[in-house]
Amino acid sequence: MSHTGEWKVRLHLFEEDDGTTKAHVVLDTGTTEMSGSGTAHCNPADRNVPEIGDELAVGRAMDDLAQQLLNTADRDIQGMAGSRPNTRQTAGWPV
Repeated sequence: MSHTGEWKVRLHLFEEDDGTTKAHVVLDTGTTEMSGSGTAHCNPADRNVPEIGDELAVGRAMDDLAQQLLNTADRDIQGMAGSRPNTRQTAGWPV
């Protein structure tokens, strides 16, 4: 069975005056949307390097989204396992 698809990802970055960078990532599968968010805070003692804040915030937003996807897949797998009859038995007890 062959399967192809195209999912679209939108990423939005916001940097605030206090050195906080926020990222919001949206995944559009064509049938549903999921989003993740992440933030990064520049330590006042550190030099403000916007690229590092962007990398951290985006990485955290993508990690948030990835965890949601993995949790959704896990629930879907559990749903499939629950709907399949278990035909394997040992000594009369279902396994």
